[in-house]
Amino acid sequence: MNEKITQDYDISTDPARLDPARIHHWLSTDAYWALGRSRAKQDAAIASSLNFGVYERSSGSQVGYARVVTDHVFFAWLCDVYVDPSVRGQGLGVRLAEAVRDHLAPAGVRRILLATGDAHGVYAKVGFQALDEPGNWMALINR
Repeated sequence: MNEKITQDYDISTDPARLDPARIHHWLSTDAYWALGRSRAKQDAAIASSLNFGVYERSSGSQVGYARVVTDHVFFAWLCDVYVDPSVRGQGLGVRLAEAVRDHLAPAGVRRILLATGDAHGVYAKVGFQALDEPGNWMALINR
């Protein structure tokens, strides 16, 4: 998937375009949910996921990232969504979430979940909403 999202940016799922070093730096140093994450673990996560990159058209530089864990049929988990601080405020986070939603829609994926501590408004613009019955969900967290 390659999609022009504005005059200045593209979104792509082409793994060859990803900048794993930049992604690791962003997440391990600036994303509250991934602080201190090792490069090896990040690279393994990238290798096992459907990845979306946002790229400046003029330079080809990666300026955003999102990762999806999915079976491509029933379920997807949207995670590691990050937009470089230098380009925030332009709606790229919303566009990235829309690209994920639209990419998974033709397969009929019924449920795309995510967790966020601070970006509820971004995801609401794309159609995400709080769970109707959060008490039905459980987690096994290995520490």
